[in-house]
Amino acid sequence: MGLHSTSPRFGNSRRIFSDVAGDITIYVDGQPFLLHKFPLMTRCGRIRRLISESRDPDLSKLELQNVPGGTVSFELAAKFCYGSNFEITPANVSHLHCIAHYLDMSEDYQEENLISRTETYLNEIIFKSLEKSLQVLCGCEGLDPLAEDIGLVGRCIESIAFNASTEQLVSGLAHLEYHSESNRSRTCYQDWWVEDLSVLKVEYYKRVIGSMRRAGVRTDSIINSIMHYAQTSLKPIESQECNMWEMGSLVSDRQRSIVVTLVELLSLEKLSSVPLSFLFGMLRMAIEVDAVFETRIELEKRIGLQLDMASLDDLLIPSTQSSDSVYDVDTVHRILVNFLQKIEEDGPGDDSGYESDGTSGPVNHAAVLKVGRLMDGYLAEIAPDPYLKLQKFMTFIELLPDYARVVDDGLYRAIDIYLKAHPSLTESECTKLCKLIDCEKLSIDAANHASQNERLPVQISVRILYFEQLRLKSALLSNSTSYSHRIIPTSGAPSAPVSPRDNYASLRRENRELRLEIGRMRVRITELEKEQEVIKRGMRGESAKAFFGYISKGLVRMTSFGPGVGRKKEKNDGRKVQGRNEGRNRRRNRSAENLTF
Repeated sequence: MGLHSTSPRFGNSRRIFSDVAGDITIYVDGQPFLLHKFPLMTRCGRIRRLISESRDPDLSKLELQNVPGGTVSFELAAKFCYGSNFEITPANVSHLHCIAHYLDMSEDYQEENLISRTETYLNEIIFKSLEKSLQVLCGCEGLDPLAEDIGLVGRCIESIAFNASTEQLVSGLAHLEYHSESNRSRTCYQDWWVEDLSVLKVEYYKRVIGSMRRAGVRTDSIINSIMHYAQTSLKPIESQECNMWEMGSLVSDRQRSIVVTLVELLSLEKLSSVPLSFLFGMLRMAIEVDAVFETRIELEKRIGLQLDMASLDDLLIPSTQSSDSVYDVDTVHRILVNFLQKIEEDGPGDDSGYESDGTSGPVNHAAVLKVGRLMDGYLAEIAPDPYLKLQKFMTFIELLPDYARVVDDGLYRAIDIYLKAHPSLTESECTKLCKLIDCEKLSIDAANHASQNERLPVQISVRILYFEQLRLKSALLSNSTSYSHRIIPTSGAPSAPVSPRDNYASLRRENRELRLEIGRMRVRITELEKEQEVIKRGMRGESAKAFFGYISKGLVRMTSFGPGVGRKKEKNDGRKVQGRNEGRNRRRNRSAENLTF
């Protein structure tokens, strides 16, 4: 754009012309420049006005305030006034354009002045390239407010957005043409500018993203850019000139501003377009830098709307309070509240799922069950924390509705871990906590473990055994009604007072007998099913000989269950049951005598 200059620096010890002494000294940021009035007044309207308005006809000193770009920009402008051409580049055009406007170097004073020269370069070279526009926009940092006032920042931003949209359109057409001409699968196009935008300061970056949205840039490219900007910019600033306290304060303020801005940008995107793991990462960073509460609430709301897709590791957010629990339970509590509010607003959904965007459909029951399992796992992870208060733990448990858990095995495990980690709980506190377990929802294995768990209160263990017995009796009745007489009867006659521990032992013995009886019933039912299958095959004519063989075997087996044998076995079983009941009554009477003082 011009010739390279070899003129010396304009300091107070150097002159542009060795044979002509300077007649004015201009101070820029304390740095003196010994110059001549004539070439400056010829091209700089600002300097002309300052000299002409001065009351001193022999003005020899002039001080310029708030010069954009400082001494570097002013030296380039002074060289231009002296006719020393130099190359205009993307690295210096922002400084030249700003200092030209500051000194009022317009066409009113001379043709092809510096404003005109830089304007031509911007239009013909810079604004036609995304990369060069980005470089000039970075050069505008430190030139505010003048760079903003003259429109240089806004024009660079619009140029970046326009070129990005154009590149995506051209690239999309090229990939479409390639895909139509070959049988190869289409490769994913990655925009190169996604990484380059991370060099901008957050105020400029926010405006660039907004302009890209208006220009029609793809949403996935914008999301990728935001994620990359967060990864590269949310890092500590290393500086050798400031101590650790000042550095920490600078880092915290800068990162806080970045987090708030990026969350504002994310709030304009659809929910399904933002990865959930990135939202959790932003939430952790917002907590760490102590961002404004509104920013955290926005992230928690967006996470809560798709909580069923979260993992347990996502929820394990460290607490920033030294005296509080190890994990940030309050944040996860608010996330769960947002999820449950979504359920209440949408009502029951179908089993097809829901779209994870801002206008999604209702949450289905499968998602609720998945969140229930996730919360049980989370409770088990936070239960060993010795600083976790009982009331906070119980409040978290009570938050989930009953239909969110098909079985309470996960909840029982979490409560058992909490009881083990908090041995100082009183009996009433343990009972209050264990009552949150629905004994009817425990599996057989969990009920067996709970019935022998010494950490549980005796009342809870008896209650678990009671419901287990009811389940076993129900299973026995459902397997075969022909063996219903084998269920141990409960006598309606009044009995002596029985202690909870005796009742506990009696229920355990009866449950063992019921399990054995169910096992025998299952074996017999399996044999009958096999015989029935053979009979069906025989009736279809597959093997008449095998059919009649199994018929004869079946008749022989049926004689073993004849009326006489049945009555004999029934009589023997009645004697066994009667003997067990009499022995149990004697033990209960002895226990009652031992309990008297």
